[in-house]
Amino acid sequence: MRKALILLTIILTSSLVQAQFIKEKAINAQIGYGLSAPNNSVDEVVDSGYFAQGELVLKVASWIQIRPYLGFILTNSGGEDLDGNPTDEKAVVKAALLGGKLRLRAPIPYVAPYIEVGIGASIGKFETFTYYDDINKGGIIYHIPFSLGLELGRDNNVDLGLSYYFQPSVEQFAGAFAVGITFPLKN
Repeated sequence: MRKALILLTIILTSSLVQAQFIKEKAINAQIGYGLSAPNNSVDEVVDSGYFAQGELVLKVASWIQIRPYLGFILTNSGGEDLDGNPTDEKAVVKAALLGGKLRLRAPIPYVAPYIEVGIGASIGKFETFTYYDDINKGGIIYHIPFSLGLELGRDNNVDLGLSYYFQPSVEQFAGAFAVGITFPLKN
């Protein structure tokens, strides 16, 4: 599974960069407030931290983009649930993120809503401790990225969104509230 994901990412990034159906290229840099939570939590635990990501934006049409990405997310357990009560449950992630996403967007000036979905790999350390799960795993796992957001500005070069990375093999998801800026590349 690991080798297949790495091979798929290499093929996508190397062949699509020179593909003739790519209209424009850009770089998107995002930074934000990172979150992680277990899938099966009784106490509604959300651990917080940091998130950063870079994407190569390959514009196919005004409404569709292919986005290979590389980033990281670091979260730590605060030992409290959402109500501020102490809890032993946690979902901690310290990982690099690598993969590809497909963005569908409404090509509207100044405020363009979008949705993204894709496949990728998380490389790092994952801890999920709930009443149902006790997982402490390191290495490479797959994840499914999903994002919702808005592209803002005259050229839609400011990105404001919610990004989630569902990690089924460690029974948790990581995510972020992130702000990004897109820089066009010359052809």
